[in-house]
Parts: sequence; C-alpha cells; structure tokens
Amino acid sequence: MALVPGGRGEFTVWLDGAKVADKRHGDFPSETEVVAAVRAASTPV
Repeated sequence: MALVPGGRGEFTVWLDGAKVADKRHGDFPSETEVVAAVRAASTPV
C-alpha cells in the first residue's frame, strides 16, 4: 500500500491500479462511500 500525494484539492482512491473513488463536482466522498468502494473493488469475482 502506498500513499501518493496528488495536486492541490485532488482526492482519488486507487486500489491495485484501479480508481475506486474520487472527488466529484467539488465534493469529497464520505468515509462510508470510500470504504464501500474499496470493499467492492477488492471482492474476488
């Protein structure tokens, strides 16, 4: 796991090279949304 700083005001969550959550329309996703997105992306198919 690596934490990589982005540009000013940028917020993106990546998991294994895939973007799973980001800031949209100037609004940050809630903690619940980020955790749900990471869990969904890490669920084996």
